Amino acid sequence: MLKKILIASSLSILLSSTLYASKISSEECASKGEDFIFAGGECIQYNESEGDVEGKLNIIVHGTWDEGTNTLGRYAPFAETLTMSTDITSVAVALPGYSGSSTNNFTSLAHKGEKNQAAKKEYVLFLGDLVKSLKEKYDAKTVTLVGHSAGAMMSATLSGLKPELVQNFALAGGRYDIHKEEKGNLISMIDVLDSINKNANFLFIYGTNDDISKPEVTTEFFKIAKDKGLNAKLIKVEGAGHIDLDMTDESLEAITSMLEEE
Repeated sequence: MLKKILIASSLSILLSSTLYASKISSEECASKGEDFIFAGGECIQYNESEGDVEGKLNIIVHGTWDEGTNTLGRYAPFAETLTMSTDITSVAVALPGYSGSSTNNFTSLAHKGEKNQAAKKEYVLFLGDLVKSLKEKYDAKTVTLVGHSAGAMMSATLSGLKPELVQNFALAGGRYDIHKEEKGNLISMIDVLDSINKNANFLFIYGTNDDISKPEVTTEFFKIAKDKGLNAKLIKVEGAGHIDLDMTDESLEAITSMLEEE
């Protein structure tokens, strides 16, 4: 079943894309319908897969795609799969510049001329505003943030910037120490370790064939996280590359188990 969903979503990402989004006011955003939310100064399109469990919410954050990509075409099926596995409402969001989301204050992650958006504090705080708005909309006490690649990197950093906002993190193919590769006024999880809520749960997921976020990026940082006393588990996905790492059966099983243990 999951394999069929992945194939279908891969076709969707190739066949469906949007023009680079424009600026959208809060009033215009409200008129777009229930699958849009104005948060952090942006009109964000999202897809909801409704579950029966009350007070809990799963939020899926994608990584870097070409500007204008219809990321919801890829992640909406995963949200449905996650809901079926957990019975918890799952929401896939399209970050600024993707699907129908605006670019009021932020460009797409892959915008020409912009670099390391996911490692900028203002962008991570925007993600925090989006999570907060969704948390309030769904009246959720417990939030699980599932991030892939740049989405994992931002989610990991958010855990320290807003330590009470999210209770569970599933981080697939992320980067956690941006300073090893980039210079400048950037931020990542290594910078906020001392502020993270020790009651939060973390899954660090890596693929053995990932050549973008190499296995040692995750395995070495996992040791640092454990030494800091974080409640973290390391998930190895044998033979997996970078793309769709968050959607693998192993990742889904680990997320489901984490939520069942709460």
